[in-house]
Amino acid sequence: MFILLSIFMTLPVLLLATSEAPNAMAFAESAAICFGIGLLGILTTYRQARDLKPRFMFVLTVSSWFIIALLSSLPFYLSDLGLTLGEAFFEGTSGITTTGATVLIGLDSMDQDLLLWRSILQWIGGIGIIGMFVAVMPFLRVGGMRLFATESSEWTDKALPRMKTLSRGLLFVYVGFTVIAVTTYSFSGMSLFDAFNHGLTSIATGGFSTSDMSMGKFDSNLILLQATFFMMIGSLPFFLFVRELHGQHGVLFRDQQVRLFLLILLVIPALLTLYRWYVTPSGFDPIDGYVSTLFNVTSVVTTTGYASEDYSTWGPLAFVLFFFLMFVGGCSGSTAGGMKIFRFQLSLIVLREQLMRLLHPRAVFTRNYNGRAVSDEIISSMIAYTFIFLLCLLLITIALAAMQLDFITSLSGALTVLTNVGPALGDTIGPAGTFAPLPEAAKWVLSVGMLMGRLEILSVVIVLSPAFWRS
Repeated sequence: MFILLSIFMTLPVLLLATSEAPNAMAFAESAAICFGIGLLGILTTYRQARDLKPRFMFVLTVSSWFIIALLSSLPFYLSDLGLTLGEAFFEGTSGITTTGATVLIGLDSMDQDLLLWRSILQWIGGIGIIGMFVAVMPFLRVGGMRLFATESSEWTDKALPRMKTLSRGLLFVYVGFTVIAVTTYSFSGMSLFDAFNHGLTSIATGGFSTSDMSMGKFDSNLILLQATFFMMIGSLPFFLFVRELHGQHGVLFRDQQVRLFLLILLVIPALLTLYRWYVTPSGFDPIDGYVSTLFNVTSVVTTTGYASEDYSTWGPLAFVLFFFLMFVGGCSGSTAGGMKIFRFQLSLIVLREQLMRLLHPRAVFTRNYNGRAVSDEIISSMIAYTFIFLLCLLLITIALAAMQLDFITSLSGALTVLTNVGPALGDTIGPAGTFAPLPEAAKWVLSVGMLMGRLEILSVVIVLSPAFWRS
């Protein structure tokens, strides 16, 4: 994978003219380092047996993401930007985890090779996330894809995609939607460079842009609606798209998490638009207001991180609502972060069961999700994840507050990295700000938080626990 990363590092130089790639030497040196590490790894493990037991896979998964994040930051560190190691690592981690938080200022005049590398990083991270959640996490018994393991086995029984065919299908769908996004943007007024970058980061639900104004730069309702659509696509389960391609028509919209996800994006923007219309004294255009609200709500729910304007100034209700929307996230098996839709649905199932037990103590209840029984193990895993998530949120918030950051910055900053949303709330790191003013130590803490959020937290906690290394 390190050799593949080195190949991707050459793309910004190859795709741009020499005059537009002033950091060519930084990319060449970074690619050489990655290639050397990858080659060394192959030579030292060539004849060794592959131990694919869960313990080994936990270490491999967690360490790989941390190392890739570090290597991804090399072009930023070696470039002419003058970033510290902490800032470069933050930017690289934000890219590969598709978080979208940034420490960079002046994107409109920044070297195009660095802007392109940011977008490529998020695109790589997006397909890596899909592959990890579909293939690796169920094996480790972590994450929401365990609920769909039976579906994967059904594909095998019915001679549908095996793992290799499934991987090809996922890549085909991912690349296909990316091409459609780039083409659509380019026909809607974006330059080819802007269209290419935003096409990559929309499908990856990453949120990196080529402008400090993000999508607000283009001042186009059409582009905002297109971006909304592609962010929604990136937040849907990609393995369901593959099943659709294999003739299982309608399976996407029969999925419970997909239906709730779409319902949220139907109801919340409409209600929030009415609220904005109510609190705005005059001059509120309901059509422009709805498009802007739909776009920004979708951006936060899908953990993309684009912004068309500073939505934290829309009033107290909008401020609070966006804070809680940062928890939600997209569907399991997508590029989106967050706590994921299915966990909220399972929580409601458990709550209903407990209420019914109070009314009917001797009754026997079964839990069903998407037409399948949900085991106690899945429920226990969900409860453990939720507890660890809230505990990490508390610890990171305290750590940031200890660095003299205000409450809103500390709490929303901790939340945005754990859910991989990108922008937080407040004047400093909100949708109109960046993470550049934060102390160096805060950037390291937040970078680790991004990686923990992307790895579903539990996998990192397991590797760090003494019991994991005891035997």
